Amino acid sequence: MNVVSFYRFFEVVDPETTANRLRTRLENLDLVGTLLIANEGVNASLAHQDLDSLKHAVQLVETSTGTSSLRAKYSTARPDNPVFYRLKVKVRDEIIQFGKPLTSSDPLGVHVQVNEWNELLDDPDVLVLDIRNDYEIEAGAFENAVPIGIGRFAEFGSRIESLLEAHGKSTIAMYCTGGIRCEKASNALLASGCEAVYQLDGGVLGYLETVKPNESRWHGECFVFDQRVSVDAKLSQGSYDQCHACRRATSEEHKQSKLYVKSVSCPYCFHETSAQQKAQFTERAKQEALANARGKRHLGALQP
Repeated sequence: MNVVSFYRFFEVVDPETTANRLRTRLENLDLVGTLLIANEGVNASLAHQDLDSLKHAVQLVETSTGTSSLRAKYSTARPDNPVFYRLKVKVRDEIIQFGKPLTSSDPLGVHVQVNEWNELLDDPDVLVLDIRNDYEIEAGAFENAVPIGIGRFAEFGSRIESLLEAHGKSTIAMYCTGGIRCEKASNALLASGCEAVYQLDGGVLGYLETVKPNESRWHGECFVFDQRVSVDAKLSQGSYDQCHACRRATSEEHKQSKLYVKSVSCPYCFHETSAQQKAQFTERAKQEALANARGKRHLGALQP
């Protein structure tokens, strides 16, 4: 299975009409995945067995929105993994939830490539921020990076002041999975008085796509928001599964813990859920198994 992800911030004049037009065209290609459209731009992750179908989908989005150079990033999943359950084309206020849409006049961070990024990682005067959610970081991260300590990206704004005070640095370098979160985070940091803000162009996925193995500073795998859970350094499906209770990435080591119960709990969340919740998760797992046995998907199944 092939996967493509892309985003771009630009003005979409009529998101509703654009979404309706694209929904029909993408359905005809028999794709699965999600395409979000807002006045501020587009954000998508789509999957199909045929790579050419995905490339055609990217062209359709470019044509329908009047943009170009979506800089699509391609990766793969195991043949038996559909990656997504169905196709969703949705209109949103934002293509990545933050609480403030971007406009063309908003200042953004400076995009840097692999060589520059590696230099920033070693610069003692630069604060390197991993702006992903905590559960993503558990699967892999860049050396010397500081996690911002959030459970969802919308919390980023509330962490800015304390982060800057704690580290006392006005030059920031940041990264996320594909780059989209850095666009909004960099604007927020600049508005908070940071003198210089850099962001890894293309995010972790772009880095892994272009860096030479002997020059890579990435450790572990990269968490992704679909049924693959993670991808490795070659952008192929990684080794992690996902806990159905808390959505954290779970390794084979985690599964050996007495706190791990498939579809119910993992070492991270065992003490975060009540006995009643665990009973509900157990019942959900039973219903999913029954639905799978009938060749159907249980409606309560975990969404990517």
